[in-house]
Amino acid sequence: MTRILADLPDEDIKWLDAQAAEQGKSRAAVVREAISAYRAEASKDWIARGAGYWKHRKDIGDAVEYQREMRQDRDPHS
Repeated sequence: MTRILADLPDEDIKWLDAQAAEQGKSRAAVVREAISAYRAEASKDWIARGAGYWKHRKDIGDAVEYQREMRQDRDPHS
């Protein structure tokens, strides 16, 4: 394992220390887990990350019809 040096704002260090204390872990363990979680999320393609973001919206109704209405002003044939 490689060791790194990183400069973080004081507020982030306070938050990190609180998280570490709450979880009974070291700062380094919390940082490693955060990076691991970030990598797992970042490796998903953008479509997978965005899938379902609007599924609980009640104001849209039929998604296809919503898209047609949004695009209507850009359609040169309407």
